[in-house]
Amino acid sequence: MKIFAPLTLALSLGLAACGDTAARYLVEPAPTAAPVALRLSSIEVRDTVLPAYAEDVQILAQDATGALRPIKGAEWADSSARAVTAALARSLDLQTTAAVAAEPWPLSESPAGRLDVRVDALVARADGTYQMAGQYAVSSFDAPGREVLDRFDIRVPLAGEGPGAIAAAQGQAIDRLAAQIVTRLRR
Repeated sequence: MKIFAPLTLALSLGLAACGDTAARYLVEPAPTAAPVALRLSSIEVRDTVLPAYAEDVQILAQDATGALRPIKGAEWADSSARAVTAALARSLDLQTTAAVAAEPWPLSESPAGRLDVRVDALVARADGTYQMAGQYAVSSFDAPGREVLDRFDIRVPLAGEGPGAIAAAQGQAIDRLAAQIVTRLRR
């Protein structure tokens, strides 16, 4: 009988997963106008470092007491760090003439530069804004003296309540961060 206990547990967990009714939300950057020429021809976006509370798949929102609470039945469609990294790489790729990809770099020739983003705050605030704050660094392999280290604090108004509004605001915040990086890296 003891042999069947792990099998029964595994089947029960598998069936419980099938009953998952959580809605999943994507982080999507918006398309932009004409791409901007950068001093770097290619950029590798390293995995974004997020605060521990933002690494979970649950979508969180700050309540009036300042506590971060999960929104019932709402999850990110992908792991948070991976989703932010992919959305930032896509936004930079769309906004610039540079070839941009998330790590690991997919081409045989090394990238001209590397972007490292460390996020301190990634939260739907109780005041109706979405905040994305932290620091980014751009390493330039072709011209080491032209490296960049800068802080950012982006706030986007939430256009409504709920996880859909939070996902849209996160996409806008990522686009704004990409635009800030593009402005800093222009030729």
